[in-house]
Amino acid sequence: MTGANLVEIFSSIQGEGTHIGETTLFFRFGECDLRCRWCDSPQTWKPAARCRIETQRGRGAFRVVANPVAIVDAVKAAEALDLGAHRFASLTGGEPLLQPVAAGALARALRQMGARIYLETHGLHTEALESLVDTIDVVSMDWKLASDVKRASDRRLGAVADFHEAHERFLRVARRAPEVLVKVVVTPDTQDREIDELCARIAATDARTPIVVQPVTPFGAVSKTPDAGRLLALVTRIGRVLPDVRLIPQTHPITGVP
Repeated sequence: MTGANLVEIFSSIQGEGTHIGETTLFFRFGECDLRCRWCDSPQTWKPAARCRIETQRGRGAFRVVANPVAIVDAVKAAEALDLGAHRFASLTGGEPLLQPVAAGALARALRQMGARIYLETHGLHTEALESLVDTIDVVSMDWKLASDVKRASDRRLGAVADFHEAHERFLRVARRAPEVLVKVVVTPDTQDREIDELCARIAATDARTPIVVQPVTPFGAVSKTPDAGRLLALVTRIGRVLPDVRLIPQTHPITGVP
């Protein structure tokens, strides 16, 4: 029986990217192999012992089950939360592509029930994406910048290798999905040279790809967001190379919606 290590299953709205505000049923996978300085869900860094499952849509009440969660049980939870009333079913994390077999099985099962599958990923595991991209309707990939992001295996101090080449390979596969978008979280430490490399790599792959510039929500080791002048300068800089660039903040902290 196929099972997934899940942190939670719950109903909400999409709080980031180009589909912001759309009803979404979230399946949050456990474990992540990156360490973002602003991460607001460090509880997903390691595989979870238990998964909490919302029992009634919008009520915030949960039951708790042991991991792994069988795919059939995850689907039953989706049915109980009125899957069909949601615009998307989101595979999020953590990092779903660390569990490609389980993620693919869940995506296929949900699709058979009529769901549109939205994959939220850090955009580095290309082989895993290749194994399930035909089950995905929207790939929302982050473009991580080494000024603020490390691999879990990196030393705590010192420079780290960037992610640009791996992201470009991933994007080339992601374009097989019906829709793909790239999100980049920017902080006061974001460097122009990083943004220029991002632009060049995306332009070489598909310059029509929507780019979402997301001002960091202060959390963890990041205490403030870039000021308005810096944000507008970044959008202008990207817009000189890529035509579809949008400045969209993370809305969950604003609305209080989970």
